[in-house]
Amino acid sequence: MHITIDHETVYGYDVPVSYSIQSLRLTPQPYDGQAVRSWWINVEGAGTLHRFTDSYGNVTHTLVLDRPHREVRVRVRGQVVTAETGGLVTGTIETFPPVFYLRPTPCTKADGALDALARSSRDGGVLDSLHRLMMALRDAIDYRTGETDVMTTAAEALANGAGVCQDHAHAFIAAARSIGVPARYVSGYLLSSDEGTEGEAAHAWAEALVPDLGWVGFDVANRVCATDRHVRVAIGLDYQSAAPVRGIRRGGGEESLSVAVRVNPRAAGSAQ
Repeated sequence: MHITIDHETVYGYDVPVSYSIQSLRLTPQPYDGQAVRSWWINVEGAGTLHRFTDSYGNVTHTLVLDRPHREVRVRVRGQVVTAETGGLVTGTIETFPPVFYLRPTPCTKADGALDALARSSRDGGVLDSLHRLMMALRDAIDYRTGETDVMTTAAEALANGAGVCQDHAHAFIAAARSIGVPARYVSGYLLSSDEGTEGEAAHAWAEALVPDLGWVGFDVANRVCATDRHVRVAIGLDYQSAAPVRGIRRGGGEESLSVAVRVNPRAAGSAQ
């Protein structure tokens, strides 16, 4: 599938910021089932971008703005071609052994409720158990915006019974790790309709390691394994290590944030 992406993030400040530095994990990489045809990243103003590969293997840009500014506008555009793999993820850069992805974080620490839900989903093989876990978590956590934020934990989202894709991913990761299955967070994009998608956020899902099969993507919010409609960008232990944009600043007062994400199908051979 040919997918085009246009993602703009704008931070505004009521008084000038004297200095800011941000990490941008906004660049997808090729792997089996995903080819990056073109990708462009731009920051308005006199910022300096330094590209490197982080410890997870994610392409990362460090943005430094060292003069007064009242706005940071980051835009990425690109074209990716994907293929259906049944959720299986192969050909990726793997910098850590699987056991690393059993490590809990504040956002993915399982409590008694998550542990009980994970254990009740265990029946038969690991893959079938993870499918049951995905469905059980989606039944337990309704998709509702405005109920959580980036610091909401998996346990809190389950207790509240509501959240967004980030919360679904955290809950799945926490539950999977609690029963000994390595799991990790994925940030990226989703083409949710044939007519295209416009929203105020990118997408998130999880990957779990299935014995004798490999890493498999689970999109709890949509009750499916990752498909050719998913564009994989970055991975981490949780949102904090795979966030599309994250940074610090000096000054600025009150901050406003605006995000526009447009994901559209593109006919093969058409102009970019």
